[in-house]
Amino acid sequence: MQSLITAEELRQLPPAEPVVLIDARAGPEARARYQAGHLPGALFVDLETDLARPTDNAAHGGRHPLPPFADFARLLGQLGIGPSTSVVVYDDKNGANAAARFWWLLASAGHAAVRVLDGGLAAALAAGEPTSSAVEQPAAVPPYPGSGWQRPLASTEEVRHASESGESLIIDVREAFRYRGESEPIDLVAGHIPGAINVPFSTNLDAEGRFLPPAALREKYQALLTGQPPEQAIVHCGSGVTACHTLLAFARAGLAVPKLYVGSWSEWSRNAFPLATGDAPGRVDHT
Repeated sequence: MQSLITAEELRQLPPAEPVVLIDARAGPEARARYQAGHLPGALFVDLETDLARPTDNAAHGGRHPLPPFADFARLLGQLGIGPSTSVVVYDDKNGANAAARFWWLLASAGHAAVRVLDGGLAAALAAGEPTSSAVEQPAAVPPYPGSGWQRPLASTEEVRHASESGESLIIDVREAFRYRGESEPIDLVAGHIPGAINVPFSTNLDAEGRFLPPAALREKYQALLTGQPPEQAIVHCGSGVTACHTLLAFARAGLAVPKLYVGSWSEWSRNAFPLATGDAPGRVDHT
C-alpha cells in the first residue's frame, strides 16, 4: 500500500471505493478552523486528546505521549475505521504535523490502507477541491481489533545507550537552530541529544511542500545509515509528532521504518541527561 496520495489521485478515487477522510490539523483553534472549512466528508481528530495522552509531566513521556492503545482503538471505531477501511489523512503543515502522527498510529495498529495527502490541505485547495462547513457524521463501527502498537519504539534507556555508544544512528528532525541550541521556542532547554545528527523534516520535501521522490529519499537516508539497518535507527523531534514525518519519508523511500522515540527532546531535556549544542553531534555536558 502506498503511504502517500496526491490531491489528483484522491479526486479520481471511484465512488465505489469508500474512504474515511481525516482532518488532522493541529494548533490554536484547530477545531474551529476545521468547522469553518474542511474537505467534504472529512472527520476531525485532535492531536492533544485523540492522538496523544494528555499529560502534565513531560519529563515522563514528553509533551505528546502515545494514547493508550485501547483508547485509540475506540477512536478508530467511532470514526468508522475497521481493518478493511481505506483511510486518507491530511493537515495544513505538509503532513508534518498530526497527519503523519495519525498515519504512524494507524499503521502501528496494523492497518495498511492509510495514506497521507501529499502537500496537505493546501495541495487539495490548489487542485480545486471545495471545502465544507457541514457537520460530518461518521458511520461508527466496533473498536479496532488489536492489543498494542506494532511499529518499533525506542525507550529512553535505548536512546541513552545509543547516545553513549554510537551503535545506533539517532536522527533529530527539528529545525537546525533548535538542534544547535541557539534558542528553544517550546521546551525548557535548548540543544540536542549527544550523538544525534540533525536532518530537519523539511528536507523531506521539495520547494512546493511535496515529498521528494522515493529514489531521492532512499539515496539520502541510505547515505546517512552507512550500512546500518533502518529499523535500528532512532528518530525523534520535540515531542514525537513531526518525527513521524521522517518515518513516513522512510516508508515512501521503500525502507524499513526506524524506531520512534516518542518522548523526544521534550522528555530528554527535562531529565538529568547530557545535552549538546552546536552543529556537531558531540557532547557538551550541562548536568
